[in-house]
Amino acid sequence: MGAGYVGILTCDLHLPEGGSLKGKRRELLRVKSALAKRFSCSVAEVDHHELWQRARITLAVVGRDAGDAGGRIEAASRWLHADEAFVVVGEDRDLVRVDDGR
Repeated sequence: MGAGYVGILTCDLHLPEGGSLKGKRRELLRVKSALAKRFSCSVAEVDHHELWQRARITLAVVGRDAGDAGGRIEAASRWLHADEAFVVVGEDRDLVRVDDGR
């Protein structure tokens, strides 16, 4: 019997209104906080730290079954695509089965 599933979503974002790193950080803080609260996930900025208008974020969710983890990843993706403050220019998804070692 498995120990659950981890859903991973990585998105490349373009922030067209980004005029400074400070503004980008403020916008990413809003996005990361909303994702964590809404989808019970962990979120981190993982690339493009030095660019004003680009960001790559990765979020991870843990679920008891593939449907739960995959569904939350799908919902998070839809939420990101609906936000008008940025454009999702790339996306990668993965679903990993966690084995309990028995």
